[in-house]
Amino acid sequence: MASEVTTRVPTELKLHQASKAMEVSFADGTSFRLSYEFLRVYSPSAEVRGHGPGQETLQVGKRDVGIVEIEAVGHYAIRPKFSDGHDTGIYSWDYLYELGTEHDAMWQRYLDRLAAAGATRDPDPNAKPSAPAHACGHRH
Repeated sequence: MASEVTTRVPTELKLHQASKAMEVSFADGTSFRLSYEFLRVYSPSAEVRGHGPGQETLQVGKRDVGIVEIEAVGHYAIRPKFSDGHDTGIYSWDYLYELGTEHDAMWQRYLDRLAAAGATRDPDPNAKPSAPAHACGHRH
């Protein structure tokens, strides 16, 4: 069990701003390249996940989102600050590993949800900048 835990600790995190992807390498030799959009739409924050099952909020228009900085959270996670102002998701090492291993199925599920909602990955060119959200995602 202890060896499984230590293999899930990233040995390297790289932000690739041009391709808008984060590369995560783990001690077990596994490496994943996760787009900023994918990380944003699967944020573990209450704003995205809600406060319980069935309360998830579909994230739309995130194709061009960037990561402006990453903050370490102890020795177990990171908190990315996205270019759309979202900064409340804490991504544990285990969650990053899960995002990497389940990427294809999760991405397809996201695309299916967008299609079912008649929504798009592209930002709304007519949208006004929104007010920053509270930590729970509610706006003033």
